[in-house]
Amino acid sequence: MSGPILQLRGIRKVFPGVVALDGVDLNLHPGEVHALMGENGAGKSTLIKVLTGVCQRDEGSMELNHAAIDPASPLEAEANGISTVYQEVNLVGSLSIGENILLGRQPRRFGIIRWGETKRLAEAALQRLGLKLDVSAQLDSCSMAIQQMVAIARALDVQARVLILDEPTSSLDDQETAALFKVMRQLRDDGLAIVFVTHFLDQVYEISDHITVLRNGGLVGEYRTTDLPRLELIGKMLGRQPEESTAESATNGDTATGESFLKAEAIGRSGQIGPIDLAIGKGEVVGLGGLLGSGRTETARMLFGIEPAESGSMNIASDDTRVRTPRQAISQGLAFCSEDRKGEGIIPNLSVRENIILAMQASRGARRLLPRAEQEQLCEHYISALNIKTPDSATPIGNLSGGNQQKVLLARWLAMQPQLIILDEPTRGIDVGAKAEIEKLVRSLREKGMAVLFISSELEEVVHTCDRVAVLRDRKKVGDLTGDEITGQRIMELVAHHE
Repeated sequence: MSGPILQLRGIRKVFPGVVALDGVDLNLHPGEVHALMGENGAGKSTLIKVLTGVCQRDEGSMELNHAAIDPASPLEAEANGISTVYQEVNLVGSLSIGENILLGRQPRRFGIIRWGETKRLAEAALQRLGLKLDVSAQLDSCSMAIQQMVAIARALDVQARVLILDEPTSSLDDQETAALFKVMRQLRDDGLAIVFVTHFLDQVYEISDHITVLRNGGLVGEYRTTDLPRLELIGKMLGRQPEESTAESATNGDTATGESFLKAEAIGRSGQIGPIDLAIGKGEVVGLGGLLGSGRTETARMLFGIEPAESGSMNIASDDTRVRTPRQAISQGLAFCSEDRKGEGIIPNLSVRENIILAMQASRGARRLLPRAEQEQLCEHYISALNIKTPDSATPIGNLSGGNQQKVLLARWLAMQPQLIILDEPTRGIDVGAKAEIEKLVRSLREKGMAVLFISSELEEVVHTCDRVAVLRDRKKVGDLTGDEITGQRIMELVAHHE
């Protein structure tokens, strides 16, 4: 392998009250996939922002092909040959797939866009990913997975020398991930340098050649992937050896009261889910198992009234209920943490305090403001209880890491003292340590008698967190598992079974 194409030395970046990066080095070679690993808050996102010109470093140096660079904007970084795909898709939903892929680079003649050529180039960009789509289709009519692939196709359409992929597989299924990895290997073999950020350890060991580990804004080290065992990697990320107890199974209903809180019978929504039967008891964690697109999120949104059921019946706390809106769901003691943390959760420019009290204040109405002293007391309680890492409650939530943003959203709903909380992918895109803390929180909620509906794409989380699992396939329920039946193998057997 030749010398580094990209070298970072002693990178330091300080935000008000937070040292985000402190003396970080990075060596990126042509023809390699380099994984950037660390807990949320370790500095990965900030390092990418420095690399791409979103923010400027305070100290340190950057060289591309042995020439000093200092990009002042993402456009300037792209001009230097550094292209990025972020975890949250940053495209224009009201435009077509083709327009998004070529946005700002559409072929023109006499100032007029050549739409036929735009279509041809967009189709060629998608072909590199093995996709054949209608490039005239509006982007926001596509699934999140397709939108992510379009973002990747746009990045690949630029003649980049360095490609940064920030959690590119978070919304992709196994087949789509395999297609992306095939493209990444081809690009690597063609000499492209790829920075790969992910929280999926299997993917790191499948695709990467080197790993750089960050912790608390500092550099832990750079390693060959083949020389770094998984357990050792986790230990370096956490600064301690991972607890073996994290792999233990759930208590299998030991804290369940036997009293049903929610019972749904044959509820469904045309084109989305159902009919499905589902029961959740007090002090019970019920999981929804299945692959991407199996109907897990659709079920959660239907229960909470975001996209209400069109058929069937639902009983909450022994009362027949027709939940048509989230407001009605909240009044019945339900809470919902969406998988789309950025789009449907946080308000980035508001403070941690304002984000925490949002649901409570909305329930009181505009004329009954929650006193400031109560707001502060409430926030300090949950910042402490959930170990939210923030300088103070006045810090904008957008400055926090993904894992800490997730904890703030949990605090928002726990402040409402719900009887049932729906957690849709609560650990997606967050680090190993934050995952363990959230899983511990779920167990404590169960012990307090709260009902929990738990959705996760990681089978291990479902297995050791849930007392019961409803398995979905093709937007239908195909089985229920309890106790010792809850294993990853059994869930996959139900998903793969054909009658």
